[in-house]
Amino acid sequence: MTSIYILLAAILVLIFVLIKYIRIIPQSVQYVIERLGSYHATWGVGIHIMVPFIDRISNKVSLKELVINFAPQPVITKDNITMSIDTVLFYQITDAFAYTYGVHNPLVAIENLTTTTLRNIIGDLELDETLTSRDLINSKMRANLDEATNTWGIKVLRVEVKNIVPPKDIQDTMEKQMRAERERREAILKAEGEKKSAILVAEGQKQAKILEAEALKQSQILAAQAEKEATILKAEAAKEAAVRTAEGEAQAILEVQTATAKGLELINKAMPSDAALTLKALEAFAAMADGQATKIIIPSDIQGLAGLTTSITEIIQQKQVKLAKD
Repeated sequence: MTSIYILLAAILVLIFVLIKYIRIIPQSVQYVIERLGSYHATWGVGIHIMVPFIDRISNKVSLKELVINFAPQPVITKDNITMSIDTVLFYQITDAFAYTYGVHNPLVAIENLTTTTLRNIIGDLELDETLTSRDLINSKMRANLDEATNTWGIKVLRVEVKNIVPPKDIQDTMEKQMRAERERREAILKAEGEKKSAILVAEGQKQAKILEAEALKQSQILAAQAEKEATILKAEAAKEAAVRTAEGEAQAILEVQTATAKGLELINKAMPSDAALTLKALEAFAAMADGQATKIIIPSDIQGLAGLTTSITEIIQQKQVKLAKD
């Protein structure tokens, strides 16, 4: 019975030992193994079995990106202004062996190295440059720290200046400067606004005067054109009236001549007697004597038909010439 208990105890101890010395390593983690006090191996992802009582885990190293937030550090600028700056460091372990055996307490070493590097960089800058050159400070610190920590198996990825706190009196001075600057900008903006407003008003008045002058000019042009057109229309009307008058006079003369010719034609067709011709001749002489004729030709033989016809023809021609002159 006792032997059974001993056997069970031995089995339990063996199981405990196996459980203790069998390691399953997860992703992004490495184990540094020592055997009999010296470095033996670096184990990665997977199942690993340690030799009981001989092997031991010296260090468990995470390969993920890590972050350290350092406390504010007092630094002095080139113009002897003391300020407080706190930084944030992003790093990654790339070599578990170098990280384990390269330096004692790597985080403390990185913090001290960050402090000294920051003081060296700020010491070359004045206050205004420090406040406006965060990117420069970050890049210089990252380069210096990465070079120094490379032998420790550490890769510095980024360094960020989290906060820069100048002394209280400097803060008050800066606030006054900022207030004065804001007031100056406000005054400049106000003056520029008034200037633009005055310019716009002047341009508006100028444009109004130009439009008024153009309107007056256009009105004068339209009035001149209207007067010109009226003059042309009056001249054309007078011309048309003169043409119509001349045409009427010509038509009247033509009708008189036509009537006279028809009268002569009718007289010739009627073949009047000598007594009738003599009577008509006397009537014609009487009418001409009462008219405006200044010259009357009386043939010597008034009873002769040929002489009477000649006299009538001369009188008719003189009448036609008179009408043409009038």
